[in-house]
Amino acid sequence: MTAGKRYLLGLALVGLIGAVVAGMLGAELRQEVAFGVLIGLLVQAPLGWWTIRSLGTGRFQLVWVLGMVIRLSVVAIVGLLLAPEYGWHTVAILAALVATLLVLLLVEAVTALREQTGMK
Repeated sequence: MTAGKRYLLGLALVGLIGAVVAGMLGAELRQEVAFGVLIGLLVQAPLGWWTIRSLGTGRFQLVWVLGMVIRLSVVAIVGLLLAPEYGWHTVAILAALVATLLVLLLVEAVTALREQTGMK
């Protein structure tokens, strides 16, 4: 399995888990958790793909640092602007967003490790 396919499989699995968790919550938190997971997936998917594609190149560190700055900026924008504007429960949406980003960063790291070490 290629690194790209492995990464996409991880994205799909995290999205499915996020949907199940959101579906299990009460109505008062379901929307915020679903939006947090969705935003995390929408941000992380291209950033992780960009990072995986830059493995072994001279631009890897720049890509990784820019990706982390973008991720942190999105968390700040959601917490400081979007949550208050839409009346979302800030803790719920930020917890879901940060958890999704962290799990997807783990998927990215495992994919990168397997690619760099040649593990199948």
